[in-house]
Amino acid sequence: MNVFKILSVLLLVTAMGCKKSDTSNNATGNPTVTSTYPNNNVTGVARNQPIEFTFSQAMDSSTINNSTFTLMQDSTHIPGVVTYSGTTAVFTPSAVLTADSTYTATITTGAKNLAGMGLVKNSVWTFTTGGTVSTLAVVNLGEAGDYVIVAKTAINNSSTSVITGNLGLSPAATSYITGLSLTNATGYATSAQVTGNIYAADMASPTPIHLTTAINNMDSAYTDAAGRPSPDFSELGTGNLGGLTLVPGLYKWTNNVTIPTNVTIAGGPNDVWIFQIAGNLTMSSAVKITLSGGAQASHIFWQIAGEATLGTTSHFEGTILSMTGITLQTGASMNGRALAQTAVILDANTITTP
Repeated sequence: MNVFKILSVLLLVTAMGCKKSDTSNNATGNPTVTSTYPNNNVTGVARNQPIEFTFSQAMDSSTINNSTFTLMQDSTHIPGVVTYSGTTAVFTPSAVLTADSTYTATITTGAKNLAGMGLVKNSVWTFTTGGTVSTLAVVNLGEAGDYVIVAKTAINNSSTSVITGNLGLSPAATSYITGLSLTNATGYATSAQVTGNIYAADMASPTPIHLTTAINNMDSAYTDAAGRPSPDFSELGTGNLGGLTLVPGLYKWTNNVTIPTNVTIAGGPNDVWIFQIAGNLTMSSAVKITLSGGAQASHIFWQIAGEATLGTTSHFEGTILSMTGITLQTGASMNGRALAQTAVILDANTITTP
């Protein structure tokens, strides 16, 4: 009999343990919002940033919509699209947010879980966008702005190019400028392919000291462009700019950027664009960048940590500040400047100072 009693007790304990385990595995009670992005009170949020919020349990997707989620700028309602998957909802505004502005996001008690239980109270948080409502300051090129091409290690050209503006090479010597059929003069050289002068570090004084200044200014301009804070747009198009219209502002990508199809840069004559690219910039063949609304190439700056490659017969607008190299493939044209901390490679190109 004692054996049977012991077995009965063990079976009862086991059953109670299983029942407790089953209960603990089911979500119970009212749901809560466990995280948001952007976080509450955060500043410097990119103007193209979707708003995300995650719940403590699975929700009834029909209750996660534009009625239960709102985004406001003061008294102005911001339209957009709400999507829901798993336990996370995403609100994508219909247009980019205003620079340097505070927004309030609200999820109401109408958001309910699968059991029909809603939030106990509204979940509310605020964030402030980055950028500035005033015109972005241009990147100061200093004496590097006196050149259409500046490089440190080489300027190599194939076939016949048409270049308008001065060329500068330092600390490399004149022998590292190839394919331009130079005619030497005192302190500079000329070429039938260049409307302007060509300078290298081994030419007569005062050319070396002027080039040193230009190179230092180029490096400072790169640092300035790379260090601008609070981008208006972050990871736009996940790095694919094809087909986009780019309005004035500061753009930032943490990886490579491609331009596979035509792009428009739209704005007024005093507007400024700065593109911060942590990887390479690659522009496909025959693709064109077009300016509209009076936008000026002299106010467009591409800061590129990797290499810039412009495809055959493509057309580019703006100043390239590259930590690595700049390559213009056959027939590519450029209204701007090619300023490289290594080499600039040309092949039957047309380059004009903006």
